[in-house]
Amino acid sequence: MKEQQLDNRQPHPYSIIGTSRPKVDAYPKVTGRALYADDISLPRMLYGALLRSPHPHANILAIDTRRALDLPGVVAILTGSDLPHKFGILPSSQDEYALARDKVRYVGDPVAAVAALDPETLEQALKLIEVEYEVLPALMSIDEALDQPDVKINEEARIGNIHKAVAYEFGDVEAGFAEADYMREDWFYYEGNTHAPIEEHACVANWEPNPSDPIGGKLTLWSSTQTPHYVHRELSKVLSLPQSHVRVIVPNVGGGFGGKSDPFSHEICAAELSRRTGRPVKITCTREEVFLLHRGRHPVKMWIKTGVKQDGTLTAMHFRSFLDGGAYGSYGIATTYYTGVLQTVTYKLPSYKFEGMRVFTNKPPCGPKRGHGTTQPRYALEVHLDKLAYDLNIDPLALRKHNLIQPYTRTINGLRVTSCALDKCLDVVTERSHWYGMRQSTPNQPSVVGPLRRGLGIAAASYICGAGKPIYWNDMPHSAVQIRLDRGGGVTIYCGSTDIGQGSTSILAYIVAEELGITPEHIHVETADTALTPVDLGSYSSRVTFMAGNAAISAARKLKEQLFEVAATRLAVPAERLLAAENALYDEDDPGRSLPFVLAVQLAETKFGALVAAGTYAPPEGIHGDYKGAGVGPSPAYSYSACAAQVAVDIETGELTVEKLWLAHDVGQAINPLLVAGQVEGGAYMGHGEAVMEQQTFRKGRHKLPSLLDYKLPTTLDTPEIETILIEEADPEGPFGAKEAGQGPLNPVIPAIANAVYDAVGVRIDETPITPDKILQALKAISGKRVQARTVQPITIPNPWPTRLIQWQPDEQAKVIEPASRYGYKSNQRATLMKGGDA
Repeated sequence: MKEQQLDNRQPHPYSIIGTSRPKVDAYPKVTGRALYADDISLPRMLYGALLRSPHPHANILAIDTRRALDLPGVVAILTGSDLPHKFGILPSSQDEYALARDKVRYVGDPVAAVAALDPETLEQALKLIEVEYEVLPALMSIDEALDQPDVKINEEARIGNIHKAVAYEFGDVEAGFAEADYMREDWFYYEGNTHAPIEEHACVANWEPNPSDPIGGKLTLWSSTQTPHYVHRELSKVLSLPQSHVRVIVPNVGGGFGGKSDPFSHEICAAELSRRTGRPVKITCTREEVFLLHRGRHPVKMWIKTGVKQDGTLTAMHFRSFLDGGAYGSYGIATTYYTGVLQTVTYKLPSYKFEGMRVFTNKPPCGPKRGHGTTQPRYALEVHLDKLAYDLNIDPLALRKHNLIQPYTRTINGLRVTSCALDKCLDVVTERSHWYGMRQSTPNQPSVVGPLRRGLGIAAASYICGAGKPIYWNDMPHSAVQIRLDRGGGVTIYCGSTDIGQGSTSILAYIVAEELGITPEHIHVETADTALTPVDLGSYSSRVTFMAGNAAISAARKLKEQLFEVAATRLAVPAERLLAAENALYDEDDPGRSLPFVLAVQLAETKFGALVAAGTYAPPEGIHGDYKGAGVGPSPAYSYSACAAQVAVDIETGELTVEKLWLAHDVGQAINPLLVAGQVEGGAYMGHGEAVMEQQTFRKGRHKLPSLLDYKLPTTLDTPEIETILIEEADPEGPFGAKEAGQGPLNPVIPAIANAVYDAVGVRIDETPITPDKILQALKAISGKRVQARTVQPITIPNPWPTRLIQWQPDEQAKVIEPASRYGYKSNQRATLMKGGDA
C-alpha cells in the first residue's frame, strides 16, 4: 500500500520563509537584557552547592555533617538518605541518585548538598563535611572495564561492566562478503570530548507553601535545561510530588549542544532544599563542575569490515562499536544503537551486521553531544571508505557517489528515507574546492616550497530530523503549539520547546507569520514553561524546527480558516481565492481587494468568539522496521551534508592547520538562510575542534583538564575559513519543506580533515584528535610509501556480545537465531538475557 505523505510545500512564493532576518530575541541578548538562570534572584534566596567525591570509585562508609550544620549561616544540608529515589532520562536507565547513597563512581559524583545565606558561608560549609571513603579500584577505559568484570561499577550492568549489548543482521552478510571482489577491515578510536557551553548549568528553585493544599505547596524551578518536560517528570518522581504541583520554566539558555538534555542532581537538590527551608535556593555550577557533569561525546572504539566489488559497489558491511559510557546510563542505550543503525541512511548496503556495546567506567557519565551517537561512526566509516577507494584505485568521490542512498527509498534495516540531495552536496563542495585540481597526485610531493604539505579530503554524512519515537513510548503528540489572536492584531504562540541558541523561538515566529500573512514583529512567543505551554519533548535530536514547526502550521491554519471565512464574506470573494501577506488578506485575482489583518481578527472574534487554536505533531507510522530495537534511528526525514577540507601539514613539526572548509548542507527549505548558515558554520567550528584538539583526558582517575584554560577549544584565530552552501530541495513532510540544520553539518567535518591529512602527507591517523605528536610519530614510521602508520589496538576479548542475534529482512517477520555460548556463558544461562537482539 502506498504510504500517505503530508506535503507542506507551497505552490506560491513566500513572504517570510526563505528570507534572512534577525532573530526575534536578538536585541535583548546582544544588549545584556536577556535573563539567564543565574541572573534570577528572589527575595530571601539561599545559595546552594554540592559536595562532590574526590575519588573515582569508592564506598561511602560515613558522612558527618555536624560541623557544617553548626556553622552560622548554614540553613540545611542533604545527604543520599534524604533523596532515596533513583532517576534518569531513559526509563531503562534509572540508575542515578541525586546524592550518592552507598558508593561514588566518578570524581565529581555528588554526596551532599548545602544551602547557606551567602556563597562565602557555603564554601566554608562544604569544607567542614567529613566523608569517610573506602577506595576501590578505578576502571578508566573500555579495555579495563571488559578485562575486570569482577570490579562492578554500576549495579545496572547486565553482565560484568557491560551496560548494553546489541546485535543485528540485515540481509545475508556472509553471502555479501562472498560476493565481494575485495574486503577490508579497520580499527578506529574516537576520543571523548565535552560541550563547553558559555553558560554553566544553573537553576533556582522556589517552594511555595500552601497549608490548605494536602501536598503542602507547589514547586517552581527555573533551570538552564534543554528538556523541561523530562526535568518536570523526574522532579515529580524523585520528590514524590504530583506533576500538577511542579512547574519548570526555562529562561534564556547560553548554549547546550546536548549537555543540558539530562535531569541533573543540582536541579533535584535545589528543589528539595527549597522545600525544606521554605526559601528559594539557587545552585550555579562552577566551570569545573560542568566538565564533571559532562554527558558529552562517548569515547568509542570501532571495527569495520566491508566487502566491495571491483567497480566500488558495496556488497556487505560488518560494524562493531565499543562505547565508554562513564559511570551512569544517561542516554547511553540510545547512543549504542545510534552508533550502528544510521550507517545505512547514507550509502546503499545490501547486507549489514551491527554489534554494539556500551560499558561502564569510572569517568563522568557520557551522553548526547551534537550529532548524538553518529559523529564517531561517521568519522570511522568515511575514513574507511577512503582507504577502500585508494586500495581499489578509485577516486574517493566516485566511490561515494556510486553508492549513495536514493531518495524515497527504504534502507536494508527498514528506515524510510524521503528527500535526499546528498549528490548535489557532494557535487558543489568538490566544484568549489577544485577537487580534481587541488589534490596531491603524487604522495609526499610538496605543494609549496618548504616543509608545508597541503591536502584535500572529502566526506559525507546524514542526520535525523527528530527521533521517530519519544523517550517514554506512547501515542501522544511529540510537539504541540497553541496560538491566540487578540483583537488588536497581536499573536501569541505557546510552545514547550527550548531555544538553546539555535533560534527555534524565531523559527516558530517566522512559520506562523508566513501562515497568517503578518510580519514577525506582531508575534510574541512564550516557550518552555510547563504551567503555560503545551508539551514539547525538548530541544534534542534536531527535532524542534521539524516537529514544533509542523505543529505551529497546524494551529495557524485552523485560525486562518476562520479568518478567511469572515474575509470572504466581507470582500464577497470565494475563500479559496484568498491569500494572506503583508498584514492583510486579499483576493489572489484582484490584490487590490483586501482586508487588514486586524479587522479580519475582529470580525472572526465577533463570529467565533475567542480565537485560540492548537496544533500537534507526531511522526508518521511505518517509518521503521518491525523488530525489537527498531525504534532508535527512524525519523520523519533525514538531512544530508558533504564537506571538503583543505589542510596544511608541517612535516618538521607535525603542526596541522585546517585552512578552509567547504560545507554543503541539504536543509530542505531554509526557513531563515541566515540562521541556517549560522548553524552550519557552528557545526563546522565544533567538528574542527574535535578533529584537531578536543579531548577528555584523565590522570589517576581525575579529569586532567577541567577548565577552559586547559581544555583546548578553537578560538577565532584557529578557526578556518568556512564556505557554507545551502542545498534547498524541499522535503514533503517538513514545515514548508524544511529539515534540520543544527547537528548534521558537524559530522562530515572530522573525517574530511582526516582524509585531507592523508592526501597531504600520506599517513593515516586512525584516532581523534589528530595532533602534531601523532602526525610526527606516523611520519617517522613510513618508509617512502603510504602505509598504515598508526593503528588502534583492537578489543581482544574473543566474542563480546552476550546476546541473541536478530536477523531481519524487510517485509519479513524477524527471526531469532540462537548463538553459541558467548563471552564464557553457558547456553542454559540464556534465559537471563532479554529477548530480541539486546542484553
